[in-house]
Amino acid sequence: MARTLMDMVSEQKSQLNKINLIWLETTGCSGNIISLLNAYNPDAVYFLKEMVNLMYSNSLMAAEGEAAYEQFLKTLETEFVLVVEGAISTKDNGLYNVIARYKGQYITGMDAVKNAGEKAKYILAVGTCASYGGISAASPNLALCKPVKEFVEKEVIHLPGCPGNPDWITGTIAHLMLFGKPELDEQGRPIIFYGVTIHDRCPRRSYFDNKIFAKKLGDKECMFRLGCRGPVTKTDCPIRRWNNTDNWPIGANTPCIGCAQEGFPDKMEPFIRY
Repeated sequence: MARTLMDMVSEQKSQLNKINLIWLETTGCSGNIISLLNAYNPDAVYFLKEMVNLMYSNSLMAAEGEAAYEQFLKTLETEFVLVVEGAISTKDNGLYNVIARYKGQYITGMDAVKNAGEKAKYILAVGTCASYGGISAASPNLALCKPVKEFVEKEVIHLPGCPGNPDWITGTIAHLMLFGKPELDEQGRPIIFYGVTIHDRCPRRSYFDNKIFAKKLGDKECMFRLGCRGPVTKTDCPIRRWNNTDNWPIGANTPCIGCAQEGFPDKMEPFIRY
């Protein structure tokens, strides 16, 4: 984006009404909530104080046990955005992923996503596991994990990535609050973040165009022949880094492994080939 997210939020702050947010961590690694905590502009403090009321979060809320789940239930009676991180474990009625015990009953991630998904104003599948199944649904998928879109009957906005860049998360939520639903592609991804491939903006693109390829890791040329998945992976990683640094795979001399693309990891392996 030409403007930063902070610019956009600041210009519209008079119109910004905080919205309730439920963040459910289901079958995954919690990498996306950690990524959010590393947000820079805006940072997580601004996001939590000025943009949303975080009503429920497996990791961040102070309440525990039944008190935490009661807060979840109360939020279902309000207008809220549902963020789901992780795939949905369905084997044995979801008992491979239990998020609470309430009045003597186990509450599975599957139950929580179903209950909240029916009432949410918007549903965001954050990360590749929630969007496509990802590592959680990789072969042999013993817990029968599924992406959110196969489990709810409402539109799901997909923000894949392993993990997702915090800008993709805060930027999409800011757009929902200020302008409504962003323009989405055929897979339900916001075009503003997923409109072109990594290959399109890769700083090594000129090497590819001139058929100059790296022969081993550490070479400065295009890593397409080492297995780089940049040509098929749609994100703006080359211009949007993590933790306000130069941190991204190509910059660290490793090929893109397609972590934000449907089919990761099974269809992206081997990650490096010679």
